[in-house]
Amino acid sequence: MMRYSAFGKSKAVMLSAAFCMQLGTTVIAADLPDIEPVPLDTPTEERWEFAFAPYLWAAGLEGTIAQFGLAPTDIDLSFSDILENLDMAAMVVAEARRGRFGIFADIVYTDISGGGSGPAGIFSASLENQLFAGTAMAEYRVIEDGRSSVDVMAGARVWSVNTDVRITAGVGAGFSGSDSATWVDPMVGVKGRWQGASPWYLTGWGMVGGFGVSSDIDWDVMAGAGYEVRDWVSVVAGYRAAGVDYQDGPFVFDTILHGPIFGAVFRF
Repeated sequence: MMRYSAFGKSKAVMLSAAFCMQLGTTVIAADLPDIEPVPLDTPTEERWEFAFAPYLWAAGLEGTIAQFGLAPTDIDLSFSDILENLDMAAMVVAEARRGRFGIFADIVYTDISGGGSGPAGIFSASLENQLFAGTAMAEYRVIEDGRSSVDVMAGARVWSVNTDVRITAGVGAGFSGSDSATWVDPMVGVKGRWQGASPWYLTGWGMVGGFGVSSDIDWDVMAGAGYEVRDWVSVVAGYRAAGVDYQDGPFVFDTILHGPIFGAVFRF
């Protein structure tokens, strides 16, 4: 008969217990789902954000204009004067942003026409003027604190001014012609928004350009107050003034547009 020592019995018991523990651990682990480790510092995914803001700029026009080779003429038109002869107007600001980088665009277009006749209908005259100012600028956000921010901008502004005139005198006599100019000004600027916990906020921008490249100077300032009706829509009211001093030979366009501004901002 084979006999076991006390040491041998203890060793056998320990090996059996270790085997059972290993088997139990394997079975339990097989029943658990695989769990992927989650990194502690996961960066927030940046996404595109867009804003679209149609607006009305109730601006008057003053300055000096020369076209058709005529001598420069001083003008001073109120918004009501312009509105009486306004055929069409389109004004909109748009912005696309991802993270600190963005693209800003502003478009102003007006089409004005008018006419009249001389004493006893000896002659009649009609005039139509189209004005376009389109701005495109790249943005970089230098300050962001909650819902407040400051962006620096750089880009260009395109101006296009076209005037058509027609004068009729007598039977078959008259004159018609068109004078126009298009130019591009480099522009730099800063744009800001200041808002706390209230739905009210302040907004504005300041731009300057030209630098003698096309215009001697081209500038634009706007300041306003807004109210967030919803997270995605707000209304804004303020004041805007923009001036440009451009001359090319006999063509002169040295003007300032200024007046109150009203608009709505849609964000998505």
